[in-house]
Amino acid sequence: MLTNSLHRQTESSKSLPPADAKARVSQFMKQLQDKIAQTLEDVDGVGKFQQDSWERPEGGGGRSRVMREGAIFEQAGVGFSEVWGEHLPPSILTQRPDAEGHRWYATGTSMVLHPRNPYVPTVHLNYRYFEAGPVWWFGGGADLTPYYPFAEDAAHFHQTIKGACDKHHSEYYQVFKRWCDEYFYLKHRGETRGVGGLFFDYQHGEGELYRGPHPDGEAAIYSNQLGAPESRSWEELFTFVQECGNAFLPSYVPIVERRHNTEYGDRQRNFQLYRRGRYVEFNLVYDRGTIFGLQTNGRTESILMSLPPLVRWEYGYQPEPNSPEAQLYETFLKPQDWANWTPNHSVE
Repeated sequence: MLTNSLHRQTESSKSLPPADAKARVSQFMKQLQDKIAQTLEDVDGVGKFQQDSWERPEGGGGRSRVMREGAIFEQAGVGFSEVWGEHLPPSILTQRPDAEGHRWYATGTSMVLHPRNPYVPTVHLNYRYFEAGPVWWFGGGADLTPYYPFAEDAAHFHQTIKGACDKHHSEYYQVFKRWCDEYFYLKHRGETRGVGGLFFDYQHGEGELYRGPHPDGEAAIYSNQLGAPESRSWEELFTFVQECGNAFLPSYVPIVERRHNTEYGDRQRNFQLYRRGRYVEFNLVYDRGTIFGLQTNGRTESILMSLPPLVRWEYGYQPEPNSPEAQLYETFLKPQDWANWTPNHSVE
């Protein structure tokens, strides 16, 4: 993994974005927000998104769409933002010091859905694009957070996004799945947030695929063994991000349709609310999108709309042995090879 800022700047400059890069990415992100929001309304059948447009005093703005009290989704937020400014926040400069001194631009769409039924998993998506002078990159991903998980659901989610990755590079999924397991990890709990999915950042077409902060982790080890792939252009990476964004609905909607009528009681509901606390902990302690938004004076309501509407904490909770709740901890909150799971395949 390259750490020298001069090397990074040289890499980023080899394939500069087209003149209309910002407009094209912005248009796609808005279209993705439109498509996802409309489909979720159709799936829910009752809930409707309310749009709240906002402006950022330093430059830019966005539109936040929130559904509350739907038939399926207790709360769902699907946001779009397009912001720019003069001074970069520390969260960016720590990773990319070569971007300092340039005007910057960032756009993306982000989404978190909190279903009411504990058997329907929470899901998160975020895809984004960043420019600062000659420095540019794409980032993002999607991950699934079940409460009462089913192996076939985790496998479907992973297999769908792997299919999107494989159309563009045979190793994207292998690296970015490991990066997702690494990123959505609560260090203070010693557990992953859910069953993972896809996560990548700082992709500008040059150098190793893994560009994260943990050189000794599984993602870095796998990426280093591959070496640097052939240079990929801005156009190739943008097409890849579009593919991933458009793979979200096929990866998630079938799970919702399969589980949302499953009967549940107080035990399942209370466990769901308890596990939602992990989502709050991650978003407020580790989530880089939350940190970036707050450090750049983004709209607080829009930044925090990813948080669940109801949550509970319980001191010293331990699941009953051999219970479905225990299975979540013992199996599903540990990285698994979900893309290769079959009905005759067991997970450990």
